[in-house]
Amino acid sequence: MANSNAKGNRRERELVNELDERGFAVMRAPASGSATERELPDVLAGDGDAFFAVEAKSSAGDPIYLTGEEVEALVYFAQSFGASPKIGVRFDREDWYFFHPADVYRTDGGNYRVKKETAIEDGEHIDDLGESGDADGDHSVHDVLQALDQGVLSLDEAASMLE
Repeated sequence: MANSNAKGNRRERELVNELDERGFAVMRAPASGSATERELPDVLAGDGDAFFAVEAKSSAGDPIYLTGEEVEALVYFAQSFGASPKIGVRFDREDWYFFHPADVYRTDGGNYRVKKETAIEDGEHIDDLGESGDADGDHSVHDVLQALDQGVLSLDEAASMLE
């Protein structure tokens, strides 16, 4: 387990460096189980126009899974912070790709899954982050309602995203 954790930490540092190189102010959250009861996103990044709270996951090639709790905590934090929630995934020998939680496949058990081919075909490339100005205010009504329907967002959170 320690090995995969070390790899995860290395991947997070790589992500921080890549975002930094693209002009973002970036910060890694302290290790989980620290100051706050609520899970923190792995990375916070902003460039003055776009702000992201990122849950970062990497895998050799298997699908990446996130628990419903991880995604819920990410959305809650991003909402409170005024950032756009992003799930960042990286498969070996591939770049980082990003998804809004509402755009990630949800399993019957309430967890989230990203397959490698989905990431490459549908994910937002790291070079495009922030370019579409996709702050939550611009998120489509359909995406927000879908997230509400899936239980990712509370009614209040969905309403504030649509204001």
